[in-house]
Amino acid sequence: MSDVPALPVTFRPGRTRAVLLSAGVAIFATITAIALLLEKLGPGERLSFILTAALIFGVLAMLARVRVVADDAGVTVVNIASRRRLEWAEIIQVNLRPGDPWVFLNLSDGTSLPALGIQPGIAKQQAIADARALRALVEARGTRDLP
Repeated sequence: MSDVPALPVTFRPGRTRAVLLSAGVAIFATITAIALLLEKLGPGERLSFILTAALIFGVLAMLARVRVVADDAGVTVVNIASRRRLEWAEIIQVNLRPGDPWVFLNLSDGTSLPALGIQPGIAKQQAIADARALRALVEARGTRDLP
């Protein structure tokens, strides 16, 4: 069994986050520069270029916000457009199978919740270590004898 990490702990795909935010800034800067440098564009067209760049950056920032935060009371899963708070006893199992795009949490109500904050995309070994750490926390803090 893995060592149980100290709480609170936040799991997030650090490299993926850095790539998404860097790409967002570069895309925003490039599109804004093009909008300002093209002499034939009117003020409305320039504004539409800049708003489009801001929208692209916003989408990439939302993709970069994913995380799993574990504390004494439970786990908060922040996905692209949702946030869910779980008590430790609600989490039955932490799964990261080969080929899975991210961790799945099997819950006591019979459902499964994707936890995008732990994903093997760019940093597979880190995701495996994070999944093991979260699994150790669930085993240490969760209640296995739920109905």
